[in-house]
Amino acid sequence: MKKVYFYIFVFALALGLGVLSGSAELRGQEAKPGNAGAKAGSPGSASQPSEKSGHAYSGMYTFLKEGEFVQVTVEDTGHLTGFVSRFGDGESDKGAFLDQFFKSAKLEGSQLSFTTEIVHGVSFDFKGTVERGEGKNPGDEAYFVLKGTLTENASDVNKKVTSHSREVVFKMFPQDAAPAAVERK
Repeated sequence: MKKVYFYIFVFALALGLGVLSGSAELRGQEAKPGNAGAKAGSPGSASQPSEKSGHAYSGMYTFLKEGEFVQVTVEDTGHLTGFVSRFGDGESDKGAFLDQFFKSAKLEGSQLSFTTEIVHGVSFDFKGTVERGEGKNPGDEAYFVLKGTLTENASDVNKKVTSHSREVVFKMFPQDAAPAAVERK
């Protein structure tokens, strides 16, 4: 579990440095109290992004192993971006932390799909849905889950591609799992 917090810290640091500025701007908008007379927490306010627009689906989800995750960001235009952060399994990258950005991704209603870039001969395809999970309130662990089929495509030195598909459920990380911002004086 300590590894998960480390990666969350690294991700939060990247946000703070502006590496993922689109996501940081979205989160900054969500944190503002009320919008043009809207009550905080009311449907359509910035603090409660609507499921209809898909913004509520933005966040970090578990991946295949502990310490690995999928970052999904739904932008204002409805465009979907993100990446998979995972540990390498090959001889040359065993245990190394690898980031695989989405090459293509789509969100239509609750239907979500993405294909990652190839890194060290491996790419992933996901086709499934975003569903309500067992979390009771927004911000709880598993409030949303990505449920569907993940296909791992691996190519060998002879460029022969082997595909392995499996049914998966990726749970959204709790919102308070990220390190709290430190107030500077």
